[in-house]
Amino acid sequence: MEKTNKTAQLLLALTPLVVLMLLLWFNVGYVFGDDALSGSNQVILMLSAFVAAAIGIANGTKVEAVFEKIKNNVHDTTQAIFILILIGGLAGTWLIGGIVPAMIYYGLDLINVQFFLPTAVIISALVSLSTGSSWSTTATVGIALMGIGQTIGLNPAIVAGAVISGAYFGDKLSPLSDTTNLAPAMAGTDLFTHIRYMLYTTIPSLIISLILFTILGWSAGDAAMNDAEIATVQSLLKESFTITPWLFVVPVGVIVLIARKIDALVAISIGIFGGLVMALLFQGSLLESLGSGQFPMYEVAMRSVYGSIAISSDHPILSDLLSTSGMSGMLGTVWLILSAMAFGGAMEAAGFLATITSAIVSLARGTASLITSTLVACGVLNITASDQYLAIVVPGRMFKDVYRERGLAPENLSRTLEDSGTVTSVLVPWNTCGAYQSSVLGVATGEYFMYAFFNLISPLMTLVYAWVGIRIKRLND
Repeated sequence: MEKTNKTAQLLLALTPLVVLMLLLWFNVGYVFGDDALSGSNQVILMLSAFVAAAIGIANGTKVEAVFEKIKNNVHDTTQAIFILILIGGLAGTWLIGGIVPAMIYYGLDLINVQFFLPTAVIISALVSLSTGSSWSTTATVGIALMGIGQTIGLNPAIVAGAVISGAYFGDKLSPLSDTTNLAPAMAGTDLFTHIRYMLYTTIPSLIISLILFTILGWSAGDAAMNDAEIATVQSLLKESFTITPWLFVVPVGVIVLIARKIDALVAISIGIFGGLVMALLFQGSLLESLGSGQFPMYEVAMRSVYGSIAISSDHPILSDLLSTSGMSGMLGTVWLILSAMAFGGAMEAAGFLATITSAIVSLARGTASLITSTLVACGVLNITASDQYLAIVVPGRMFKDVYRERGLAPENLSRTLEDSGTVTSVLVPWNTCGAYQSSVLGVATGEYFMYAFFNLISPLMTLVYAWVGIRIKRLND
């Protein structure tokens, strides 16, 4: 009877998730396609949240508890939402300030086309290691690398995969990263033991990723721009903007502020102000040409923060690159995050997340299956709870005692939490990380998914280590 009840509870817990996946599959695959994030996916997430809440209430969950959990989830993402909105303003002011065009201009001189992709991984990894934030990395050098990659004719999805791979490598290993501190805290080990133990799976994952991106770079080299075409693009950039190395003061300053643990909201706000200052100092004629009315420079500066800016160009690639939608362009992503938080909150309030993860724990018999179960639990929570922190915290709490009882050192758990919970979050379109990166880089999650090699290889590397029995530390070692 007890087994029958547990099966029934698991089926109920899975029902909202199955509804969500089926509706998204139909919505994206057969109706809206790439335009699904404009609103239809958000509606599906809210509908799935209603299904989860209705089933939970029918089984005794109080309505107040559902709303309270949703409210708490939204509260927990408040900073992420404000960062996302500010990033929209940052992109706009860095465009009219000439900062992003300058990055593209000088980047075309410095970066070899055939080795651009592995170079993008390394640059993103170094910045992320120094700042401890994949979000800040993609919002600064990531935007510039996307511009350079598109300018030389590379597939934006591949470039986004390279940027994300490097950004999440640094995010995983940096002592400044919140997830790198959270995972050992949940598992019961110290920070630097956790980082050292992660190196065993993280370094091979990065090496394999670099090899794959190098091969892709060679194959894409024939389709890339030649020197004459690159010179033409640089000439067009100089016609529209004043290009000077002084423009790099702003992005370097933002990276330094974040690396020194200044709050990201403060650092990005300073970046927006710096972009406006650079626009006034170096791009006055551009502001005058874009504006109208009595105060054209003020109008363009304000619009670059909140709205759409498009700088016309005879070059088709530059026409796409030299446009931004400011803060307003991020509102669709904010809506997606809020809808995802409603779904995750309803699932958690009804007890469905705990039921699903408990079922996964019960399948773990040996060491390899226990680590596999942890990876799966983190992935499921990234899909259902739509937040990477919950994907680390919930499995960390549930598996901590199990690992200890089986004689496994806590760093086994902390490494597994990061190898799945941290890196797979960006692969889920409605997860806060997936929604953010897709919006900032301008590439749909479904498009860059297959090229985020590091994020795909990391959990697989952990599985290989677990099933072969490599670097599995015991408490008595």
